Amino acid sequence: MESFAVKNISASTYFSKATYLDTQFIISAPEMPLTAELLKTIHKWDFSDLLSDGEPHENKPAMIIAEEKTKETEKVVKKNVRAELSASGDQDKIIKAELFYKEFQNYIKRMFSLLMVRNDLEFKPVADKIKELCIFIQENRRFLLRTEWLTDPTRSDNQLVSHTVRSTIIALIIGISMKLQQHRLIELGISALLHEIGMLKLPQENYKNNKELSDQDRKLLYAHPILGFNLLKSLKFPLEVSIAALEHHERENGTGYPQRKTGDKLSIYSKIIAVACSYEAIISSRPHKRAKDSHTAIMELLKNEGKQYDDTIVRAMVQSLSIYPIGLYVLLSDESKGQVVDIRQEDLRYPVVQIFGEILPNGKNKTIQTSQDSAYIVRPLTREEIEKLNET
Repeated sequence: MESFAVKNISASTYFSKATYLDTQFIISAPEMPLTAELLKTIHKWDFSDLLSDGEPHENKPAMIIAEEKTKETEKVVKKNVRAELSASGDQDKIIKAELFYKEFQNYIKRMFSLLMVRNDLEFKPVADKIKELCIFIQENRRFLLRTEWLTDPTRSDNQLVSHTVRSTIIALIIGISMKLQQHRLIELGISALLHEIGMLKLPQENYKNNKELSDQDRKLLYAHPILGFNLLKSLKFPLEVSIAALEHHERENGTGYPQRKTGDKLSIYSKIIAVACSYEAIISSRPHKRAKDSHTAIMELLKNEGKQYDDTIVRAMVQSLSIYPIGLYVLLSDESKGQVVDIRQEDLRYPVVQIFGEILPNGKNKTIQTSQDSAYIVRPLTREEIEKLNET
């Protein structure tokens, strides 16, 4: 693909072929213009180039106009999941959330890289970044939860970075649901952002290893909360943040590590991070574990086998994400397929679902309020079913 400088692209430009931010993340299809708002967002988060096999045009290419008139093109558009999500009217907001997510991920990559070569990290810039994240989540939660990085368990080129990003977002969503004050939300976000910082002091093969860990490797891995605690103390981060790094693998029933503390002795931040991390681990692929869908993750945590987690925090997560979380691909009782796009606090069993393959006269995808009396969710779609939707 050819690279195009964003600064040279004007608003309402069409490309003759799909446009990408990177080799996987599509920004726009040929029939969709690059809007002024989207270009402004791309500039804001310092993405300087776009990729495409096509050419930019001020007007929609005649070839595209002709293709749109054919039934075959209509069929392809209706079956293509990404095109349908874009047609929902939420396109710019979802892309904005994807861009924000990627910028935040890149920020963590840079921060971790610096910490691996020198112990240098200032509190205020991290706090400012978390404040920005809190505001974005509060304003764009339902779009952020629909990003590919949160709905696709294979979207991870760096497991430690991906885990940190997702866990931080989920922890803050839980904290917002618990109505934590703004300064406590920021402390929670910093704690979640840095909870695995001790891993950076271990040999990389210990946490990027596709082989089974030896007993010695496992002992080193179990030391990372202590390493993180000591590092954060040396960097003069608040004690609450340092303690969260120390305790995030502890459990309510005393079966965690490194100190086997029970719930009454654990900080609120470490309890929230424990739930967020466990949820993230269930929905993500690992070398020896296939990812599960978000509904299954919610149900597993609700069971709370062995009482490992604080019930209040698990309930807060369910209230904020619902039984069928936003972003989940589902099969409905009328055999239609779709994606959860919003939730109902009054009844978390019946969210709002965007239907694939049904486009309204205004060009937007059909969305329905599920209910027991009409269409309701039968089950989540399998990974194979989702991949098939994308291929057809």
